[in-house]
Amino acid sequence: MTVPTPSPIVQMSGISIAFPGVKALDGVDFRLFPGEVHALMGENGAGKSTLIKALTGVYGIDSGRIVVGGVEQVFSGPAAAQAAGVSTVYQEVNLTDNLSVAENVMLGHEVRRFGLVDWRATRKAARTYLEALNLDIDPRSSLSSHSLAVQQLVAISRAMVVDAQVLILDEPTSSLDSDEVARLFDVIRTLRERGVAILFVSHFLDQVYAISDRITVLRNGALVGEYRPAELPRVELVGKMIGRALEVLTELEGSTERVVVDRSGTPLLQAIGVGRRGSIEPFDLDVYPGEIVGLAGLLGSGRTELARLLYGADHADTGETIVGGVSTKLRNPRAGLSRSIAFSSESRKTEGIIGDLTVRENIVLGLQAERGWLRRVPKKKADEVVSHYIEALGVRPANPDAIAGNLSGGNQQKVLLARWLATAPKLLILDEPTRGIDVGAKAEIQKLVADLAAQGMSVVFISAELDEVLRLSHRIAVLRDRRKVAELVNSDDVTTDVVVDLIASGGTSA
Repeated sequence: MTVPTPSPIVQMSGISIAFPGVKALDGVDFRLFPGEVHALMGENGAGKSTLIKALTGVYGIDSGRIVVGGVEQVFSGPAAAQAAGVSTVYQEVNLTDNLSVAENVMLGHEVRRFGLVDWRATRKAARTYLEALNLDIDPRSSLSSHSLAVQQLVAISRAMVVDAQVLILDEPTSSLDSDEVARLFDVIRTLRERGVAILFVSHFLDQVYAISDRITVLRNGALVGEYRPAELPRVELVGKMIGRALEVLTELEGSTERVVVDRSGTPLLQAIGVGRRGSIEPFDLDVYPGEIVGLAGLLGSGRTELARLLYGADHADTGETIVGGVSTKLRNPRAGLSRSIAFSSESRKTEGIIGDLTVRENIVLGLQAERGWLRRVPKKKADEVVSHYIEALGVRPANPDAIAGNLSGGNQQKVLLARWLATAPKLLILDEPTRGIDVGAKAEIQKLVADLAAQGMSVVFISAELDEVLRLSHRIAVLRDRRKVAELVNSDDVTTDVVVDLIASGGTSA
């Protein structure tokens, strides 16, 4: 007797969503079955968050169909999605830690008698939901008294109060240790056995393969495919997520022929056992004058966390940082700047360009921060610096009084680079400097990075595009799951496949 194939609890067909200048999703199909854990994978900008927001009613769709439980849905908002049985637990636990566990679990669904909340019955109901997830804690206890892992489980308990058929877990393990992850996975397996469909988003490959029944991969807003984990080796998964860059920037190839970096002297910067609990495991890294060190790894691998420790944006709680041969405490960004270290964040809009200020004001900002806010940069010097970098970087329009927020992404990135170059750094840390910009601007920025290194500046370069890391770097540090797993000197023998193998294998032989 043939066992009938179950129908999907969620069927998304031909989903397209566009924002001004961006096609976030382009005809994406996705399905989710009862009683399965389905991992949604892809690099930053792949469309994962947009697809989730479409399913949860945060975004309306431009075209396509969403069917939940056999009923076509046009969600007016998250409440409508929740009413249809779709609940979400976000990476940042959206609970109220000054309330009790019971109040958080039953929020909006308290047991009432004669119009008033019956707290005894409410706590009893909360205990039932907690025990269903094998969570033995006092419902009367304050949520803030519990670990982040327990708070995640409380958030899942709250999702179960509304009888969720679909549970979306968005990076639920990002702040958990291995024991806490194991506890969460026990709960996920329990829910799966009860028939709940679970959409699992994570950048930790080991966890994806440990818990998932199927994997869907997105790249650049399009569907790459749906796979069974047993049929998709990790190295292939990484390749599908990253893809292969188009054969562009040919004029850059050959013009950035790698010179041999002199590593016989003192490194400009040495990180020895530097790490931060919950952020990145302790690592060693040397950066020599005139050297470009690339950081390769998937999103969530720890690239940005490593860079922020080198700069002082985050404070390391282990290890030692040596700058120019002198042991140094980098406790904040001002300390990094004072030692000629500049950091250009990947978040161009939130941590970079100030859209309401002019190009001139954005460029001078780094200089002003270095001097302190009570010592204004003289107007003559500011004008000279701004004029020099507008011309040197080819900022368009070449108008220092233009509002920075009105510039294209590529020109905003040039303004951001000008800001940090104006501080005359010895070490420039660039986190995704070419993300979201056109090919021409990308080629210009890559050439600028190569030229800066040739002039003696040290560069730490982060990019999700492995081709770009290989094109520019003298040495490459490979990261996975917030750990530095390998380091190699770049050469003609180092290919994207070699780096992908190291990412997939965790630095061991593939």
